[in-house]
Amino acid sequence: MSSSNAVEARIAPFTLAALRVVAGGLFLAHGVIKVAGFPAGAQPGLQPLLSLFGVGGAIEVVTGALLILGLFTRPAAFIASGQMAVAYWLFHAPASIYPAVNGGDAAILFSFIFLHIAVVGAGAFSLDGVLRRKGFESRIGLAAAAASKA
Repeated sequence: MSSSNAVEARIAPFTLAALRVVAGGLFLAHGVIKVAGFPAGAQPGLQPLLSLFGVGGAIEVVTGALLILGLFTRPAAFIASGQMAVAYWLFHAPASIYPAVNGGDAAILFSFIFLHIAVVGAGAFSLDGVLRRKGFESRIGLAAAAASKA
């Protein structure tokens, strides 16, 4: 292994954790706008919880918080990725085929960032990692590998 590959392998879990925490924080912030109307004046503002935007906001708050914590990271990221794909095709794509015109570039980025996290996992500084080290994965189903070893 070359020295640059060794450096990449060493820092990858930390850069992945930074991506997970920042993307989760931004996602959480978008959800808080919809479920709590905070900050005031931010669009789309407070939404009825049982509306499409309200349910989307609840998903954003829950999955964003889970991603920040690195807890149930893969399923949370998968759900968030799917939600952003649906949001793009339902709300952005009908306006124009061009993301720069339809305002859907953030939805596309969120969807693919969360898909990446769903595939590769949480990275460093995650509660998933803490639970895995403490042997909880077989009890709560965090890792299929642990289930196959049991």
